[in-house]
Amino acid sequence: MNPIPPLLRSTRRHFFERCGVGLGSMALGSMLGGSPARGAGRDRSNDPLSPRPGHFAPRAKRVIFLFMAGGPSQLELFDYRPELQRLTDQPIPQSYLEGKRFAFMDTFAKEPPKLLGTRRKFDRHGESGAWVSECLPHTARVVDDLTFIKSMWTEPVNHAPAKLYFNAGTTQFGRPSMGSWVSYGIGSEADDLPGFVVLQSGPRGPRGGSVLWGSGFLPSAYQGVPFRNGPEPILDVSRPDDVSEAHQRAALDAIGDLNRHRLETTGDPEIATRIASYEMAFRMQTSAPELIDLAGESKATLNLYGVEPGTPSFAANCLLARRLVERGTRFVQLYHTNWDHHGGPTENLADSLDTVCRDVDRAGAALVTDLKARGLLEDTLVIWGGEFGRTPMGEVRENIGRNHHPDAFTMWLAGGGVKPGLTLGQTDEFGFSGVEDRVHVHDLQATILHLLGLDHERLTYRFQGRDFRLTDVGGRVVEKLLA
Repeated sequence: MNPIPPLLRSTRRHFFERCGVGLGSMALGSMLGGSPARGAGRDRSNDPLSPRPGHFAPRAKRVIFLFMAGGPSQLELFDYRPELQRLTDQPIPQSYLEGKRFAFMDTFAKEPPKLLGTRRKFDRHGESGAWVSECLPHTARVVDDLTFIKSMWTEPVNHAPAKLYFNAGTTQFGRPSMGSWVSYGIGSEADDLPGFVVLQSGPRGPRGGSVLWGSGFLPSAYQGVPFRNGPEPILDVSRPDDVSEAHQRAALDAIGDLNRHRLETTGDPEIATRIASYEMAFRMQTSAPELIDLAGESKATLNLYGVEPGTPSFAANCLLARRLVERGTRFVQLYHTNWDHHGGPTENLADSLDTVCRDVDRAGAALVTDLKARGLLEDTLVIWGGEFGRTPMGEVRENIGRNHHPDAFTMWLAGGGVKPGLTLGQTDEFGFSGVEDRVHVHDLQATILHLLGLDHERLTYRFQGRDFRLTDVGGRVVEKLLA
């Protein structure tokens, strides 16, 4: 038997130690620019999340992504199709179904699926005349500040892969999420809070879990930090009662010195991440309680969002998102469930749709209004939408639900350099597919990066012998969306 070559017996850490030039040196040079950071007066040049310029001047400085997990039905909310209403309960022409995949094909096997018109009333709103249904009355009042895309499309047909595709540009595990790419590209302006924060509300977490905000093969400094509901948003950050601040500071300095020595020896970027995360956790012992304490917010602001102090909700998370971006956090992502409306007793287009719309409508509109009043909307990009849309055909189960649909769905954007009052794209007479200005998920990702001053083709990271990017090998900036 041939002996195993020494290089193959080396661990990752040993490789970094022996790599006097190349990857180890580059990591050390890029992540350890100045003197050690110690408490007050620290030098952020040591911080992997220190703010950096993009490829060109940005229109937006930060992002708040309101992710409606489960796939909102555009046909109940934004995409009014009179012909679908007229032909409801009629079989959809077979030509629409040829070559198409659906999540639950068995529901179409017994009989041809029938068109399902909505029971919701639609009207035009604002000077822009945007169509919004009665489900979202608060959103309807701010349509002139919004930019609608009615011709979004994606590729996966099931929830977890579609969420991963939207967030990481692929259905493969191990790729960085959008917030991680943004943090890697331009860092964060927050000194005492994470650069990428995740907030969750609703009956359960999003399908796919933490990979949706993971950093993949990027250094873990760039992964999203989920905040929990309650007085302690991050576990194990609070200082134990029997440990003084001075004692803790001395311990962190000693640990930091050991870690910096190891970093100088190996150049391993994960050690730089560890140093930065210890320091961040120390500073967050003060910043995190201040962030979640809403006592300083006026009663008018709490009423605007519909926040009940002490009660976890999407509304409270929207207000926290505003407070986070005020303090320099670069990317805030709010996940709210459940928008999965197949027609079951708890997932239908009647009661459960009304419930989830009430959860998000007032607060989402309030966030846009509040950011605008504070002069933050101009350079804060707000995004609203889910991983895919819903079919114009009802599911066979009493024809009161809709299947997953990647071919057409609606999203809206606000602020951050997009054109307010615009409706981009149209779908066909049934709302089955986009027929004008179709926007692929990779196109939207490229446009988001562009608004932040990043070229999606240049924002790359070399891993396993090739350069990766968020938009994979696709994507184009949607110029019509830009103000």
